[in-house]
Amino acid sequence: MEIVESILDIPVQDPPEEEFSSADLIWTKFGTVEHHDDVALLPYARVDEFIIGECSNVECPTRFHIERGRKRSMGSLKEYKSDEYLEYRLYWCSFGPENYGEGGGVLPSRRYRLNTRNRAARPQSMRGCTCHFVVKRLYARPTLALIIFNERRHINKSGFVCHGPLDKDAIGPGAKKIPYISNEIQQQTMSMIYLGIPEENVLEKHIEYVQRYGGSDATVSTLASQYVRKLGMIIKRSTHELDLDDQASIRMWVERNKKSIFFYQDTSETDPFILGIQTEWQLQQMVRFGHRSLIAADSTFGIKRLKYPLCTLLVFDSRQHALPVAWVITRSVAKPDVAKWMKALLDRARSVDPGWKINGFVIDDAAMEIDPIRQDIFALKDAFCCPILFSIWRVRGSWLRNVVKKCSNIEVQREIFKRLGEIVYSIWGGLDTSVALEELILDFVDQSAFMEYFKSTWVPKLEMWLSTIKTFPLASQEASGAIEAYHVKLKTKLFDDSHLGALQRVDWLVHKLTTELHSAYWLDRYADESDSFQHVKEEYIASTSWHRALQIPDSAVTLDDKGHLFAKVASQKDSSRTHLVWNPGSDFAFCDCAWSMQGNFCKHVIKVNMICENAKGCRPSMSFWSFREILIDLCKKPMDDSIGLDESVAWTHQMLDQIKQLVELNSSNDIGIVVNNMPLKWISKKGRTFVGIPASLPALPSDSKTITKNVQKSRKRKRLSRLR
Repeated sequence: MEIVESILDIPVQDPPEEEFSSADLIWTKFGTVEHHDDVALLPYARVDEFIIGECSNVECPTRFHIERGRKRSMGSLKEYKSDEYLEYRLYWCSFGPENYGEGGGVLPSRRYRLNTRNRAARPQSMRGCTCHFVVKRLYARPTLALIIFNERRHINKSGFVCHGPLDKDAIGPGAKKIPYISNEIQQQTMSMIYLGIPEENVLEKHIEYVQRYGGSDATVSTLASQYVRKLGMIIKRSTHELDLDDQASIRMWVERNKKSIFFYQDTSETDPFILGIQTEWQLQQMVRFGHRSLIAADSTFGIKRLKYPLCTLLVFDSRQHALPVAWVITRSVAKPDVAKWMKALLDRARSVDPGWKINGFVIDDAAMEIDPIRQDIFALKDAFCCPILFSIWRVRGSWLRNVVKKCSNIEVQREIFKRLGEIVYSIWGGLDTSVALEELILDFVDQSAFMEYFKSTWVPKLEMWLSTIKTFPLASQEASGAIEAYHVKLKTKLFDDSHLGALQRVDWLVHKLTTELHSAYWLDRYADESDSFQHVKEEYIASTSWHRALQIPDSAVTLDDKGHLFAKVASQKDSSRTHLVWNPGSDFAFCDCAWSMQGNFCKHVIKVNMICENAKGCRPSMSFWSFREILIDLCKKPMDDSIGLDESVAWTHQMLDQIKQLVELNSSNDIGIVVNNMPLKWISKKGRTFVGIPASLPALPSDSKTITKNVQKSRKRKRLSRLR
């Protein structure tokens, strides 16, 4: 819009309506390039009609009060500009800015809060609204008024609508009659709306929970239904595009959602873009399930399709499902940048629980910088004070997906995938990996499509991946399957065909994560812990292949007797169908089911591997093999290094004791027996709080005269206090 520098160039507007508002006027930018305002010129006699119309805003009904006013008498100025005032009044929305929410303060003309009557139509009305405008009666033309709007939107400093029907936190004169809606009920209702559940079902569930607090009054049900419709309207009108420019839009989102940000670094010449997101609920789950447990990273998601790759930090909940507790959006994997957001995340967790600590960090990318995980904030020690584990689900899934995609013959698919697994297993078997790789390329030279992909993508970095697999302990199939299940769910939510046009916008990605995905996992946990939403709970329990494998009976699995070359698994849905699992007992087992053909850990492979753990002649899992090799390496310490040998033996025995207790606890049906067998014995409360010197301890050679005098003085004080 063109900037006007003279009031004489601004047209006078006189709308035909009896009452009108800012929406009925054409606004002009008046001033200079450095500083300009939205202004409109009206007949001074119609100012009151404009104020009445502005108060009657449907979305944000309000009243305006005069916050500041000045007057001049005619003839008091000998020289004046065209915009000098004869009368000046600053009108401010009566819902702000002192507030009980965020972004408020003290009104501009007040250094302290006035204990006056409420200035709006309802109690507790100070909501931090920044909407205000100036009315200038012009000195040069007293019949005209210049309206200067500083902020036309009824929002607080955080950018949220802070009163009216669109304000989700608004209260009114009937606040005492409105049913109590806890954060849990509100989050539950929002989650159902975000997940696309029909409004009738959402309303039914919402009223059911509200009536637990407010009874079955008809008024309660009416107000609850209004609340659900209002909340649905807010969610439907919400958009990820706060600004046409993606970078400006994400800055606005960060400013409005500071509580959900644990680290933010905008793009500059020296620093890359980093955005760390963690809601308060995610922080609670991280502290709850991450303490003395594992944290896993699903790193570099969307590296080819999103503007910035997404890294998710996961904890394993009470059912050992992967639960997202933080999202980091950045392209940088440099050590200093990773250390920044890891430090901020660790500080946030320890601000809630100073003793918070994890037992292990699971990575899934061999190129991931592990030094920031180990590098301490204050000293050169471990930041998380935990070992690093490695999960092979990413490399396994990528190989399986491309074998199926680029090789048409299923027998060739099985053999190639088996040989790839043998290359990985060879790092512990003493075989030469390079020789096994050359044999693979020569034996399957006719499979040109897959070999071109494998040579260009994996051969240059295969040594790095195999070195990482050999160096670090490997995560189990259960943990890998849980991480993979989260990855698949994330992929389904984000890579929907209807959203392909928005993949290059960060604000869209943030919006999807914090609304739909966050709501899905919140509702899953709530359904499981409250034993409600049975359909949601059943889907949540069966969301990982490990839990689906537990539902398959052992009798449904048949192993090949000749050499354990394959296993057959009878389908539980169709008794006439059988799935064939090739190379059983290996992490690189191949199943012919549709889920496995997409490159995923399927329930049939996991079930067969469970059976093979106790079968003779079957290869152990890679995680067990890795664990065994670590223990063997500890035992191979040179005998002349006595201190190193002592430390290794002590660490090994401590670890074995912990594993033994954990196995005993998991296999026992009576926890009391396990507790009684523990070396630590609790003594009675009376013994623990006994005051005085126990009779079994020898008396200390103290000064008996001093003790006697102190006892006499204390008795004397007691007698005096009673007399008084």
